Amino acid sequence: MTHTNKQLPEIGFLKLAEVLGLIPLGRTSWLNGVKGGLYPKPVKLGARSVAWKVEDIRALVERLGGAA
Repeated sequence: MTHTNKQLPEIGFLKLAEVLGLIPLGRTSWLNGVKGGLYPKPVKLGARSVAWKVEDIRALVERLGGAA
């Protein structure tokens, strides 16, 4: 279920574009899934910046059947 074989770092954060490079969804579908509780919630990094924990995205990819 992944678009890339990119190795994820052990810890850190991924911006939306990086997440969508791993999860084959469009921006709106991803954000609706986050709002609906289907996908992990982002972490606020600044006034206008959010990102997702690598650990959360890795767990999601594994749950969906891919390997990150």
